[in-house]
Amino acid sequence: MSPTLRALCVIGSAITFWLIIRRVKKASVRIDDCIFWIVFSFALLVIAVFPDIPAFLAHLFGFMATSNFVFLVVITILLMREFTNTLKISKLNSRLDELIEEQALQAKENEQDER
Repeated sequence: MSPTLRALCVIGSAITFWLIIRRVKKASVRIDDCIFWIVFSFALLVIAVFPDIPAFLAHLFGFMATSNFVFLVVITILLMREFTNTLKISKLNSRLDELIEEQALQAKENEQDER
């Protein structure tokens, strides 16, 4: 990995970490949701500082290029994160439907009581 690319990766990781911390301080994102992104930015920082680690793992698993290994790992991690977010959203939508139904029933009962 060239020194320029390493420097860009370090700067990108630092900016990502800073943005995450800033969002947490503004309370626009929950801390438990940011833990993933903090760990992810730290992992990118480790890869940028120690490029021999992904190179060794790529060679160990038989990848022709280290970049292919890194892309596969990152895409897999992000897909897993997307799947867990989809599960959370699905659960929240189900709960929202239940709350809307309960609210509608309460409104109907209140309307009938008023008559």
